[in-house]
Amino acid sequence: MKRVLSLSISILMVTAFSVMAQAPAANKAAIDAYTKGAEALKKKDFPNAIINYNKAIELDAKMATAYIGRGIVANNQNKYPEAIADFTKAIALDPKLADAYANRGVSSLKLNKNPEALADFNKAIELDPKMSAPLVNRGILSYGQNKLPEAIADFTKAIAADPKDAVAYNQRGVIQNELKKYPEAIADFTKAIELDAKMADAFSGRAIVAYNQNKLPEAIADFTKAIAADPKSSKAYFNRGVANDDINKYAEAVADYTKAIELDPKDVDALINRGSALHKQNKFAEAVVDFTKAIELDPKMAKAYANRGLSLDEQKKYPEAIADYTKAIELNPNMAAAYYNRGIVLKSLGKSEVASADFIKARELKANKAN
Repeated sequence: MKRVLSLSISILMVTAFSVMAQAPAANKAAIDAYTKGAEALKKKDFPNAIINYNKAIELDAKMATAYIGRGIVANNQNKYPEAIADFTKAIALDPKLADAYANRGVSSLKLNKNPEALADFNKAIELDPKMSAPLVNRGILSYGQNKLPEAIADFTKAIAADPKDAVAYNQRGVIQNELKKYPEAIADFTKAIELDAKMADAFSGRAIVAYNQNKLPEAIADFTKAIAADPKSSKAYFNRGVANDDINKYAEAVADYTKAIELDPKDVDALINRGSALHKQNKFAEAVVDFTKAIELDPKMAKAYANRGLSLDEQKKYPEAIADYTKAIELNPNMAAAYYNRGIVLKSLGKSEVASADFIKARELKANKAN
């Protein structure tokens, strides 16, 4: 059974921006409204932030930073076209506002408008080389294009610009892990944790590096810390379940997969892994239930059919097992285990000739894979 231990890189939302310069003749009421909007934004009170930014703009239509603030709220509400419109207005009012370019780049990146995002991140960096966020996000853009050296270079520049940027260390750690530079990855994740003790992603990242080095107790300890930092992280529970599974702690693994499924009922991998852990505890009927749920969610998941076939086989439900192995083969003609297991059932039913054909096919596939 294939297990999935994954790290991901997330776009850094730029939620802070430069303090507005106040001209001597500035509209005091507009400034007051803007200030209240900024305070609401800081508290993630988006409705009140919008109300106050709208009021500031109504009182002073040339207040560029109010457009930036309103755009940031739109970004946080996934209203990216609206955000782009506000950042563009801010840029028209003041073309030297690096924050406007940095935030518009985020909106474009979220909409998969990569060339536009890159242009905005480059402009933000040109205007303010010490702003770490656009460097981080440009690194994320490079990572998404599999340009790992460029991504690492930008994360490193972000760290130089702001040595307290925990996100930059975390993102660089993700890539170091992918490059199998485990000591460097551990150092980056550890630094991120030192800077932000509540960064669940950094604990998970360090745990996965430990897992990749077969240091399973260390991995479990860090996944547990990731869960403490973010109890709603289904992936942290899932990954801890994988580690528990690998050290034969099947009851603990089942508990972790169950929590992952509770948090994300559509997690097919968690259902398959829980089914496998139940199977290993000889709870074949329960395993069948999980594999069936996985199939309902993803009818083209060959391994779910293959695993259900095995659990049905153990219950001597041979016709159903054969049907599942056959479906798995239909979906993945290169699945040697499905051929082999179907052959075992067919042989037990006295169909030696057909079983022999399955055994031969399984051997061929294994040989091809080895080559």
